[in-house]
Amino acid sequence: MSDPHCIFCKIVEGKIPSKKVYEDEEILAFHDIHPWAPVHFLLIPKEHITSMTHVEERHAPMLGRMMALVPKLAAQEGCRPYPEGGFRVVCNTGGDGGQEVPHLHFHVIGGPRPWLKG
Repeated sequence: MSDPHCIFCKIVEGKIPSKKVYEDEEILAFHDIHPWAPVHFLLIPKEHITSMTHVEERHAPMLGRMMALVPKLAAQEGCRPYPEGGFRVVCNTGGDGGQEVPHLHFHVIGGPRPWLKG
């Protein structure tokens, strides 16, 4: 399922280019076009899920796989190892939560500080 008006769905479909970090049948990770830190990529489900509020029980296995990918991809993209290094995972939900794109996504942000935001 996709939304023809959603920018992330268009990225999934290849209609808008992205610098991919990872891809499988259900998940896509790509670099943020306006990074806040030396490492900043987005991890999204390929299925259009509007926000964290719209997550259903059936999404649990896919979301678990997404979270299990985070440390591997963070290291791959240049985050230093824990505990000195590390990264941040952020999921904005709704207007009050700062969500700008209505497609569930997780920001993975890391690298040496200071960062531009956050």
